[in-house]
Order: sequence, then structure tokens, then C-alpha cells
Amino acid sequence: MALATSTPAQKSLRSRPDGAPVDLQTAAAGPMLSIVVPTLNERANIAPLVDALHLALGGIAWEVIFVDDNSRDGTAQEAKNLAARDPHVRCIRRIGRRGLASAGVEGFLASSAPFVALMDGDLQHDENLLPQMLESLTSGRNDMVVASRYIAGGSSAGLADQERAYLSKWGGLLANRLLGIPGSDLMSGFFMMRREAFDALAPRLSAQGFKLLADILASAETPLKVAEVPLQFRARHAGESKLDAGVKLDFLMLLLDKTAGRFVPVRFLLFSLVGTFGLAVHLTALGLLHLTLGAQFALAQGAAAAIAMTTNFLINNSVTYRDRKLKGVRLLRGLLIFYGICGLGFIANVGVANAIFTGGATWLLSGIAGACVGAVWNFAASNALTWKAPP
Repeated sequence: MALATSTPAQKSLRSRPDGAPVDLQTAAAGPMLSIVVPTLNERANIAPLVDALHLALGGIAWEVIFVDDNSRDGTAQEAKNLAARDPHVRCIRRIGRRGLASAGVEGFLASSAPFVALMDGDLQHDENLLPQMLESLTSGRNDMVVASRYIAGGSSAGLADQERAYLSKWGGLLANRLLGIPGSDLMSGFFMMRREAFDALAPRLSAQGFKLLADILASAETPLKVAEVPLQFRARHAGESKLDAGVKLDFLMLLLDKTAGRFVPVRFLLFSLVGTFGLAVHLTALGLLHLTLGAQFALAQGAAAAIAMTTNFLINNSVTYRDRKLKGVRLLRGLLIFYGICGLGFIANVGVANAIFTGGATWLLSGIAGACVGAVWNFAASNALTWKAPP
């Protein structure tokens, strides 16, 4: 463990928000530990967390990296204001990207410290555990230390409600079973690991969802040596929980990616499921317009196709591409592009199916082949054009 060697006379004239001096010599030497804190609308928690880290990490060369997803409440600016007078603080402001897991990945990759930790920005995680976790890693016995709520001495009492408690416990057990990885608290957002171990497996991460720990453990080619320490999970200091239906979907996508994702991209699976639902919407609309309302078949077919494509687009925008969700003018532009892509996909579908059928294949095989070509085209083109990944 790196200890500060400066004397009182060497202390900087700079000070923390609470007036205590900051040891610039320790900071300038480079941190031993980088603590990455993903944030979204956590402005009121930034200064209290930094003060708590100063008290907990005396004598350790450390930094905290806030990775903010362009919060509306000025979280990034608050972190930058602190960084201007405290060299222990850094801030990465992300625009056009969201997600706790991907924020953690970016923060870890931005670190040059030999050890990296992830913790929440709401003060529910006990910062006083950090020295103990670091000591466990510097001993060389372990690659990772996880703060667990579900071992002796731990507690999940700070969870906001029964829904969060249920997701925390049973989500972890589901990850245990499906991903085949051990651990009493795979939903923990508080852990520390050797950075070189993270760097080695980073290219295999899906960075999907809101829990990075399960992703890391499932992506390691060689099982990591993991220790656990008990965590008394505290009540949130300020702000609101980010748990919503989208967060649960993100977790499901992570499980799918680490199981079926090795064979078929998870986005393609979701895209195809949405397409199947869109077919049901199309047939329902066609029947309603043509049979019930008496519209001419051609007109009803065109309207039904437009309704189905619009439905598919909106669901994909909210579910399949939740992390790249289009809004405002970009939403309308994306819808028009999606119409064009699906039109070309329909042409490819019919063309391939007809060619195979003419070659002597059965109508069923020809139809399936055409549908598959159309689906792959729609997904690939939508992925590249409608919901293009940010650079």
C-alpha cells in the first residue's frame, strides 16, 4: 500500500471544500487507487462523497473519477468545480452514451493506477471498506475484492424498497445459475480489482446494463481470485434511485449476451422478437382495416405495413437500442430512415425467396430464406444507420 511521505511543511496551500489541506505531493506521484463513480443526477452527493473519501483514505495515494451521463442537475459541473481545487478529483462527462456498466468501463480505462474500484455515488457504499479491500489486493492473494451484502456481517437494509431487495437477491442468484460464476452478491456495485486484470478482459465485456461485476466475472477466460468483505448497505444520502423497468431490461440483456450472445448478437435476437411482434400488429391492423372497416385490400395492406413499421421502430428505440435512444428531431429522422431500410429489406426478402423458389425449393423453405435475408438486412442497416453507435 502506498503511503504519503510528505511532511506538514510540504502540504499544498490548496484545500478541500471543507477547508482541510490537500497533499499535492501524494497526488502528483500518481494514485495507487482510482475510485470510479458513475453518476446521473447526483449533484448533492458529490461533495459529501469526496469529503468521506478524504477521511477514509488518509495515507493512501488515490483519485476519484466521476463518470457522468450528462446529468440535468449539473452533477458534472459540481465535480469539475471540486476538481479545480482538489487534484484527487477527476470528471468524465459523457454525451450520447448511458449506462452504469459502460460508465464503469470508461472510468477504469481512464485510470493509470494499479488498482481500480467501482462504487455508487449515493453514499450507500461504505467508503471505510476501501483500505481493507486495497490491502487484500496488495497482498497478492486476490485479483478482486467484492463488498457483499449477503455474507456474515453484511446487510441490505439500505435498499429503498422490496422491489430493489428482490432484484438484488434473486438477480444475483439468476446470474449464478445462468452464467456459472460464484459469488454471494453478483449484483454488488462495490468492488475493487487489479487494473491489469481488468485491462486483459476489457475487450470481451458487453458493458451492458447496470451491474458491471457479473459482466467481468463472466468474461474472464481464467477465473479471477475473488475475496468478499461484508458490506452494511446504507440508505441513500440524496437523490432518487435509478431502478426502473429499463434497468431490469438491461440486466436481462446482460444475461442473454453472456449466454446466447456467443452464438447470436443479443440486439439481433431482440430485433427479431420485435419484428415477430410487428408481424402480429400488421395482421391485426390489416384485418381491422380490411374486414371490419371495409377498406380496399391494397390500401389496408399499405396502412398496416406503416403501422407495423412504426410500432417496430418505437419498440426498438425504447428496448433494443435503449442505450442509443433517439429523441426529438433525431427520432423523426430515424423513423424515416427506418422506413427506407425496411422497404429495401422487403425487396430483398421477395427477391431471394422468389429466386430460391424458382430454383426448385419448396415454398416454405423459400419463404423462410427470404424472411431471414430481410431480417438480417433490416438489423444490419438499422444498426449502422438508424441507431448508429456514437464514435
